[in-house]
Amino acid sequence: MEKVRVGIIGAGRIGRVHSKSLTNNVPEAELVAISDKFVESAKKAAEEFGIPNYYEDYHKILEDPTIQAVFVCSPTNTHADIAMEAAKAGKHIFCEKPIDTSVAKILETEKVVKEAGVKMQIGFNRRFDHNFRKIHELAKNGDLGKIQIVKITSRDPEPPSAEYAAASGGMFLDMTIHDFDMACFLTNSDVEEIYVNSAVLVDPAIGEQGDVDTAIITMKMSNGALAVIDNSRRAAYGYDQRAELFGSKGMVATANDTLSTAVIADENGVTGEKPLFFFLERYMESFSEEMRQFVNACENDTEVPVGIHAGMQSVKIGLAAKKSVAEHRPVLLSEI
Repeated sequence: MEKVRVGIIGAGRIGRVHSKSLTNNVPEAELVAISDKFVESAKKAAEEFGIPNYYEDYHKILEDPTIQAVFVCSPTNTHADIAMEAAKAGKHIFCEKPIDTSVAKILETEKVVKEAGVKMQIGFNRRFDHNFRKIHELAKNGDLGKIQIVKITSRDPEPPSAEYAAASGGMFLDMTIHDFDMACFLTNSDVEEIYVNSAVLVDPAIGEQGDVDTAIITMKMSNGALAVIDNSRRAAYGYDQRAELFGSKGMVATANDTLSTAVIADENGVTGEKPLFFFLERYMESFSEEMRQFVNACENDTEVPVGIHAGMQSVKIGLAAKKSVAEHRPVLLSEI
């Protein structure tokens, strides 16, 4: 069977992550081109990962009739436009989150993709993480009974720059968007209502940019379950990524991944390893798995595992969260 020929648009951090995954861990794919408006970044990635072609203009990837799928790893405000161009060019699309920060623009993208008859997968890699996948399977199989409560802890090891925070769409559309998607994934439900308490407790410069860096979020899911998310932009002990699901028949919880499970006991106390440092260390295998499943869907003409609906829901929840902060009240998703 021939390999799926792939091009990557965007040679920044996430574009490089996907380049590494595709070249090292997805033998069914052949990465043949990468582009970036900063062409030196594309050149560097091409040299590092053995990609035969690199461009400044991404249109050269879209115009290549031998390329079957593209990865949209460009800045957030370009995702929807490039995805629509790719769809019109007949390419399958893997798009990093969010598709856009506008619901109307996402709906437009969905329409274009549907009319083009191509596949589009959204980059929520945590769905492919071994810990969270296990929780999802237990819930889906009914092992926990009726799901009643989900708790998600998501804390970064260090805050981003204030400039990044301002350009990213804010914490809810940049960081918490993964947790919103995870709440939907673990409960197999959309969100009905959300209420947010938030503050600037980590870096005053983030607050000066109009964003927050700490939040406690409560949500009512459409299936009746209740969800709690706690976020912080800085945890002194490392990247804190945990979840707990409670149901009528029992509970399942996950711990952080660590470099080893070694525990040292001596006269000073009992200590273990800190969590893996950040998302590249913690989630690298999940990035590879989402690549494999996307390529498999392209190769075998099956449904992608994370479609536009998931991308739309996470953005709507994020916008509702921002509205809740601004108006100091619970917000129904139907208002967005």
